[in-house]
Amino acid sequence: MSIVLGCIADDYTGASDLANTLTKAGLRTVQTIGIPPAGLVLSDVDAVVVALKSRSIPAADAVAQSRAAGAWLTAQGAGHLLFKICSTFDSTDAGNIGPVMDALRADAHAGVVLVTPAFPETGRTVYFGTLFVGSVLLNESPLKDHPLNPMHDANLVRVLGRQSETKIGLVDLKSVAAGPEAIRGRLRDLAAQGVGAAVIDAVFDSDLQAIGTAALDGSLSVGASGLGLGLARALRAAGHGAVAGSAPAVGLSVSGGIAAIAGSCSAATLEQIDRAESFMPVLRLSPDALITAPDATLADALDWAKSYLANGPVLIATSGTPDEVSGVQARFGRIASGVAIEQASARLAADLVAAGVRRLIIAGGETSGACVDRLGIRAFAVGPEIAAGVPLLRTAGHAPAMLLALKSGNFGGPDFFAKALDAMT
Repeated sequence: MSIVLGCIADDYTGASDLANTLTKAGLRTVQTIGIPPAGLVLSDVDAVVVALKSRSIPAADAVAQSRAAGAWLTAQGAGHLLFKICSTFDSTDAGNIGPVMDALRADAHAGVVLVTPAFPETGRTVYFGTLFVGSVLLNESPLKDHPLNPMHDANLVRVLGRQSETKIGLVDLKSVAAGPEAIRGRLRDLAAQGVGAAVIDAVFDSDLQAIGTAALDGSLSVGASGLGLGLARALRAAGHGAVAGSAPAVGLSVSGGIAAIAGSCSAATLEQIDRAESFMPVLRLSPDALITAPDATLADALDWAKSYLANGPVLIATSGTPDEVSGVQARFGRIASGVAIEQASARLAADLVAAGVRRLIIAGGETSGACVDRLGIRAFAVGPEIAAGVPLLRTAGHAPAMLLALKSGNFGGPDFFAKALDAMT
């Protein structure tokens, strides 16, 4: 196998979002969970997305995992590495974006690294280095209340500067609009000033290909799926990949029970759960009970699910409203409560699969990571898009065969669960 683009994603749903974007753009893409085992055969592949669960772990661990993934991808022939981050730049002043970028930059002997979480199609834009979520600043959006990585500053030059050991610069929209050569000229100027990484503006979809073209001159870039789209379009223009827009296949259909686990407390997921109650059984678990009495709570949940699975899909919510989650965090600690609920969700996923579930929908980035790890899944073939940023996935090299949908909390419209069920049946 020799790939042209290697990607390191800092969470599993973000990896699926990126793999979906690359596939739609015409690159033959495989998503792996961590560095794949030696026996896993990956052929006729243009891009590999290595999914890590490194967004909110200690920075030193995130650096070690990301460096190992980068070394593996480079050994497979990847000429360019993309460190895939969230489009809302989820991180604290301690990292993990800056420390991982610094380590990968050193390993890749990269010059000025282009950085942008912009993805205009999904309402994420960057102007003068400032990140907007729709029409509001990042720090005025619901992300200011994120349970793990609350974002209180929209100026990404400042945010990244507090995390990174290198000097951070800016490539503004005027240079981007002028095209790849203007971007290259700006990068030369920044390099002469001792800058090691530059946040780059992107407001329109057309900005992405110019950024991707310029980024490919180097060995490393950092960004969300919008940057992945720009890189893919530039690679397609250079003759790589299959036919853009061709419908990807995920292999044979999979039979077995269908279940959904919702571990996100985002407004979008909560609305989706409310809508799902009109067409499928929904069980809402108490976050407090998942921490204080996990064995009994999960046993009761599994019994409840078994009573319905023979007749159709079920949905189990393992999180609550933001106020409920805040109360749990106040009592048990932010990190401890988050880990406990994620692990309870992962135990539930394993129990459901043991009960015959073979088609599984998971809402929430951290929840998805915990569940996939517990199930021991190492790679996915990327299938058709269910919603923006959420493809249908089929396990590769895993028994039993399964179909999954891994959804970031804020992704999908109100009818997401209905659309995911339709895609799996």
